[in-house]
Amino acid sequence: MRLSALQRYILRDSYLQRRDRVPRQPFLKFYRTAKPRHMMVETVTKSLERLIDRGLMIGYGRRTPKKWFIDEVALTPLGRGTARKLLGQQQKLPFL
Repeated sequence: MRLSALQRYILRDSYLQRRDRVPRQPFLKFYRTAKPRHMMVETVTKSLERLIDRGLMIGYGRRTPKKWFIDEVALTPLGRGTARKLLGQQQKLPFL
């Protein structure tokens, strides 16, 4: 299964926090550059939704008639296994 760099970061960070439910705010730390905040939030939301669709995470939040608002996420057993594998792989360092 192919995962983007942001998705790998989300899985690793969720696994290392050792909490049942992880709030979504720490995932914004993935972006170190000065991107507009709304773009970062949209990108993180898309990644979370795709991880939920793949069965790697469970999302908790509010539902309106048109949209989900994800407040917290939790790893499924499949997500925990994938995160454990990702911890064993060498990470790429960003060249600044």
